[in-house]
Amino acid sequence: MGITSTMKRVRDSVLSKERSREDLKIGIAGFYDRSSKLWEDVWGEHMHHGYYVPEDRTDHIQAQIDLIDEVLKWANVTEATSVVDVGCGIGGSSRHIARKFGCQARGITLSPYQANRGNELAKEQGLSDSTSFQVADALDQPFGDNSFDLVWSLESGEHMPDKKKFVDELFRVAMPGGRIIIVTWCHRDLEEGETGLSKKEEKLLAKINRAYYLPRWCSVQDYVDLLEAKGAKDIKREDWSYIIAPFWKAVIKSSLNLRSVWGLMRSGFSTVRGAYAMLLMLRGFKVGLIKFGLITCTKPTS
Repeated sequence: MGITSTMKRVRDSVLSKERSREDLKIGIAGFYDRSSKLWEDVWGEHMHHGYYVPEDRTDHIQAQIDLIDEVLKWANVTEATSVVDVGCGIGGSSRHIARKFGCQARGITLSPYQANRGNELAKEQGLSDSTSFQVADALDQPFGDNSFDLVWSLESGEHMPDKKKFVDELFRVAMPGGRIIIVTWCHRDLEEGETGLSKKEEKLLAKINRAYYLPRWCSVQDYVDLLEAKGAKDIKREDWSYIIAPFWKAVIKSSLNLRSVWGLMRSGFSTVRGAYAMLLMLRGFKVGLIKFGLITCTKPTS
């Protein structure tokens, strides 16, 4: 990379400039290629937040597993035969759901490291026949129409630069009558009369976006509106920000131990910047700007 290109990246980072869709794809893949091993070494195979009820629980890895089960319970999912995990990480959710329901699960991610590691773990856990992982774009999924009776997206929607296309693809691959679950970070719903977030709020989100390779945010209500426009049935939404809140402090604390600091240094600048951005996320949550939103619906049978 030349000096001019490096200077441009530094300038864009300082100014929190918004990235193009192609830059986001490249950045997301690289970010998770570099950071996933460190996360797994510290937190295990589940690359998402935990379920903290009661809020003082300290079994963080079990809390991550419980989040999957509690989201499924919340969405009234008691069985499945074929699942797609959109933004699968290293496949923790896919393997857990495959074991839970005895079903087939496919996972997609932009990160080659994550897809390879997901398949390695599936083999180690005796799940190669029921789970598989591949590199693919959530906005252009490599699956046929009406393929899955459970479409699962846990903490990946925030990476999608085109939320309408994202919802369109989730709908397309879902079977008629199939369940769609989106769990994602959103900004707060706009109040009546507001046309957008404040400049201060936008500035905070822009800084987070640069660190985590995120596009512009949307609200939970925006997702509901998109689903209603698709004719979705049984739409349900909820804010679980308070339920996952203790996980932020646990992750930040874990990043300060010697092992994690050394891992951060070895993982490169973008991973270090991502660790710093956790403090920005915590600030956004505390002021009510950032929400941990749950949205679910079923695809019409006709």
